[in-house]
Amino acid sequence: MYSFFIDGMELPIAPQKLTVKIKGNNKTLTLINEGDINFLRAPGLTEITFDAILPMLGQYSFANGYRRPDSYLNKLESLMTGKEPFRFLVSRVSPSGRLLYDTNMKVSLENYTVTEDATKGPDVTVSITLKQYISYSTKTVTVVKPKPEKKPVVQQKKKRETSSAPKVKTYTVKSGDCLWNIAKKYYGNGAQYTKIYNANKGKIKNPNLIYPGQVLTIP
Repeated sequence: MYSFFIDGMELPIAPQKLTVKIKGNNKTLTLINEGDINFLRAPGLTEITFDAILPMLGQYSFANGYRRPDSYLNKLESLMTGKEPFRFLVSRVSPSGRLLYDTNMKVSLENYTVTEDATKGPDVTVSITLKQYISYSTKTVTVVKPKPEKKPVVQQKKKRETSSAPKVKTYTVKSGDCLWNIAKKYYGNGAQYTKIYNANKGKIKNPNLIYPGQVLTIP
């Protein structure tokens, strides 16, 4: 079972195809009498593309309830105009409920295309392109005007982070608890248990096995 989440909002129908492009930045140089060499560089930002179907009518059965396409389109518009990165999550779970692996990445919404094709019914198709976002910080430098007999002095201030660190919550596991129920308590959606699992991989070997007394970080 696949579940797609964009900034915490689950898509009503999991896309049939997901493309993840990891772009290399290597550069080929030609040296005199030596031929071509490959100059290796750090890889570029990962790009993710997929098509999401937004049902116009409530003819499908969803665990998270029926929503009209405009609620998802409004979400995409707010992400495009908000100029803030967000979390993209794909959860892959076996029919028995065992977590296979997931994609959990901070991204930006690069572009999206809305298509309505009457020959294919009333549903709306949205082609979405996301790009990996890596947090960075900036430095502020102040040049102090010297006295006539002294050279200029450069003062460097501390790094200023572009975003504040999130507050960390913890939860102590009780008898009968499972990651699904804990995620449902904090996020309102049990499918987001992978957030808790990823934040506690040093404590949890198997997401299906947690024990009373464990103190879990809630991201």
